[in-house]
Amino acid sequence: MKLEELNKEYDKLQLEYGAKELDSIYSGGCINNPDICFVFMNPTGRNIASLKSWNGPKSPWIGTKNIWTLFHELELIDDNIFWEIRSKSGKEWTPEFANTVYDNVKKHKFFITNLGKCTQIDARALNDEVFYKYLDLLRKEIEIVNPKVIILFGNQVSSIFLQEKISVSQVRKKEFNKKINGKNYRCFSVYYPVGNGFFNVDKAIEDIKYIINNIN
Repeated sequence: MKLEELNKEYDKLQLEYGAKELDSIYSGGCINNPDICFVFMNPTGRNIASLKSWNGPKSPWIGTKNIWTLFHELELIDDNIFWEIRSKSGKEWTPEFANTVYDNVKKHKFFITNLGKCTQIDARALNDEVFYKYLDLLRKEIEIVNPKVIILFGNQVSSIFLQEKISVSQVRKKEFNKKINGKNYRCFSVYYPVGNGFFNVDKAIEDIKYIINNIN
């Protein structure tokens, strides 16, 4: 199975669990054995790529700012790209610029995805049952991309993916192993660094730097 085939399945689930007027947001970045796969929760309408009129990549965080600050602090995005992101409003992103940003993500060998691909109008909470509808598809996505390390953001995403109750504050820098189709993947749970979790962004950066320094 290829990522494009998974995207068709995500589109079906968008009709059931997402905002009907918005499109699914898939993934983006290095798709061939990246150093890190970052797994967030689910996209919102703040991502300009969710608009049906958008004809560029349907990748996470397009048209937003805060998460790119995190990646810049981690030295995972070039200075010139970051400052251009900071200078633009969401509506000023073009498909060409989105491709430029994600080419830079690819250059730095990481992959960005969400557990749930169902775009919501706002940052409303989704219950576990919705995320579980996406779990098998995410496992297939990870199997295709084959990252060295998986970083899971927040308690809910971590608990569902690892299939055990996770409190990020109690497992900082702790490595988990998740077997997918016979292969073990190294996983870490970190604080969710955007929205209501932004006050924990420094802890997220600290833990991710530790993980990056210990990938090999």
